[in-house]
Amino acid sequence: MPDRLRIMLVDDQPMARRGFALMLRRSPNLTVVAEASNGQEALDLLTAAREEAAPLPHVILMDVRMPVLDGIETTRRITRAFPSVKVLVLTTYDEDDYAFGALTAGASGYLLKDVRTPDLITAVQAVARGDAILTPRITRQVIERGIPRALPHHQQTEMRALLDLLTPRERDIARLIADGDSNAEIAERLAIEPGSVRRNVSRLLTKLNLRDRVQIAVHWHKAGL
Repeated sequence: MPDRLRIMLVDDQPMARRGFALMLRRSPNLTVVAEASNGQEALDLLTAAREEAAPLPHVILMDVRMPVLDGIETTRRITRAFPSVKVLVLTTYDEDDYAFGALTAGASGYLLKDVRTPDLITAVQAVARGDAILTPRITRQVIERGIPRALPHHQQTEMRALLDLLTPRERDIARLIADGDSNAEIAERLAIEPGSVRRNVSRLLTKLNLRDRVQIAVHWHKAGL
């Protein structure tokens, strides 16, 4: 992870952007490099940065409800066009549909806007490392309800075949990721070092050709496990 993380704020409320910027400034390794008032503006800023060969943000804090282009559709477009950029969705709404939509669109995390400053900073840093962040209320059961389970048998078979390529340790970690555990929780459960968990997660992503931890959880559940 770089010594200094570049953050973009996307929210249609100027006061909300200002508040989050003040919270993030409490950490010396976080810097807000861009702000946008809607999803289309965010996409335009990212496109311009790429055309100018300027550094892209590492993490985007994304509101859900915005004019012009909402946060979920914006997240979907960003994760496709700018795969190195992580999106952390922030909303005032603690509703399953928003969590499902954000995670399905490719967000690496979902937090409520009443998050405390230390928790927000920790979440941004964790997402930049490739971790997945969910509010405690978004449980494994909630995630499962948002994932189609009626896949054709041959698709489930193909997905399970990929999981069969994993070592026993990697399968244990994939299962705990699907349960919603963090790296620290996985390390504690398996009695291994957090660094070992991170290395295993990286190998999991490579073997399964997936983008992030959220996709590992989705793959596990879609395989019917």
